[in-house]
Amino acid sequence: MVGTARNGELRIIPVTGGTAEGPRFKGEVMPGSAADWLRVDADGTAHMDVRLTLKSATGGVVYMHYSGIRTGTPEVLARLNSGQAVDPSEYYFRTAMRFETGAPELAWMNRILAVGIGQRPPSGPTYDVYAIA
Repeated sequence: MVGTARNGELRIIPVTGGTAEGPRFKGEVMPGSAADWLRVDADGTAHMDVRLTLKSATGGVVYMHYSGIRTGTPEVLARLNSGQAVDPSEYYFRTAMRFETGAPELAWMNRILAVGIGQRPPSGPTYDVYAIA
């Protein structure tokens, strides 16, 4: 916890693991390489600023940065924050993503923008990610 700063409460949260899998990419978060500089407004709206490093199944390294918003009614956010399972239709959770890599087989990732639709189950956030054509 950094505390209340100029733009709401700032929390720096380590991302300790995770996986990414799709039709053109499979990989995992590299340990010690990721965090979320999360800002939380007084109304509970969360503004994500996540930076992480992925290692692909082929060995390529990918830097991923995304920003996003998670918001809902005070009652829904209280349930999420207490660790309860909440139906994703009850809150808004969206992200915008960019990627950077020097791996030749993953160079296509340097040329896309992606959006994510997030969910916040008790086990941690998950995203369905779509490259924008």
